[in-house]
Amino acid sequence: MNLTQRINRYQVGSLRNKPTVAGKLTRVVGLTLEAVGCRAPVGSLCAVETLDGELEAEVVGFAGDKLFLMPSEQLSGVLPGARVTPMHEQHGIPVGDALLGRVIDGLGQPLDGLGPVVSKHQAKLSAERLNPMARQPIEQPLDVGVRSINSMLTVGQGQRMGLFAGSGVGKSVLLGMMTRGTTADVVVVGLIGERGREVKEFIDEILGIEGRERAVVVAAPADASPLMRLKGCDTTLAIAEHFRDQGKSVLLLMDSLTRYAQAQREIALAIGEPPATKGYPPSVFAKLPRLVERAGNGGPGQGSITAFFTVLTEGDDLQDPIADAARAILDGHIVLSRQLADEGHYPAVDVEKSISRVMPAITSEGHQNLARQLKMLKSVYQQNQDLISIGAYQRGADPRVDLAISMKNHLDQFLQQGMKEVVPYDECLARLERTMQMANINQQRPG
Repeated sequence: MNLTQRINRYQVGSLRNKPTVAGKLTRVVGLTLEAVGCRAPVGSLCAVETLDGELEAEVVGFAGDKLFLMPSEQLSGVLPGARVTPMHEQHGIPVGDALLGRVIDGLGQPLDGLGPVVSKHQAKLSAERLNPMARQPIEQPLDVGVRSINSMLTVGQGQRMGLFAGSGVGKSVLLGMMTRGTTADVVVVGLIGERGREVKEFIDEILGIEGRERAVVVAAPADASPLMRLKGCDTTLAIAEHFRDQGKSVLLLMDSLTRYAQAQREIALAIGEPPATKGYPPSVFAKLPRLVERAGNGGPGQGSITAFFTVLTEGDDLQDPIADAARAILDGHIVLSRQLADEGHYPAVDVEKSISRVMPAITSEGHQNLARQLKMLKSVYQQNQDLISIGAYQRGADPRVDLAISMKNHLDQFLQQGMKEVVPYDECLARLERTMQMANINQQRPG
């Protein structure tokens, strides 16, 4: 059903049983439209008359009798006094198995040229808040096929993790590795605010045919309107929630949470909300936890959504407002190091700065001890790297440093992994145990 048909169908609707009254545009400021003469609640849709047909816009705020509208598409052909018709209809997006292997936009429309998505089920973009007491606890680890994460930063089914990275350090590659290697039933990927070229590259080269078979990709690239980028995130979560409600284990990968915050900032500033922290208005920090809390375990009989939200650290600054806010609401974070990436160490996971907050609850004490020993060796070497590099350290001065030096190459080999390589969870633990046994042998060996 096209936009004109929807207008004709719903223009006889009512707001609390009152007839729909069309208004008119009075002002256009940037991407924001101002309309008077019509009543519509915040979050509802309106059809704006243009030279090219009707343009869909969402009510994002009001002041007195003025409505502030944000278009979901590129703004063009708008005339002064153009007709604005409220549409008392909420978008529904198709959900279900028909989406597997498909690429859609933020409104559920196909982008892959494979025809319309035919599904019996539809879901709203917004979801009811889950009762925290009804959620199932996180008790089982989720295999993501990446050795450094499975062994050192074990992720539980239903956990929400942050992936903190600057540009060009292998963030998208790591997401693709997890997509191909996970044991989750369904993978839902949200590519929000990324370059259009990267969308096709991620699907064709990084995700691949094998990974795409059980995945759904939602794409709202950088040239999409801020409203479409916000809806892209909501659509991604709505699809994941449907599969979770069916009792399935879902791996959700959203790239990126920062672009979501920037889209909300654009909308909020456009309607006059004052900036608070480094240009971000308060509504940004209110929306972030609402989005993140939609992931996680469901209630009895439901499945889980294990989520990885990427966070862009501009200039590799982990104290960025969005990065700082994300750390507080997520169940752990994985930091990708530019230094490791520059050294050709992939995936560039900095295990010293990363943490999984639920790992102690889902792993054995022996596993945790081995992970702590490996972290300790990495930390000791890092602290003495300058002395070692210039030859100022004398062997025998500190047994811990001696052991860290002897194990340096072994630890690097353990933490590195090929882009196409998939390492099962049990194999990761076995390799970790062998590596640390080698460390014990070297420690006992006389200098």
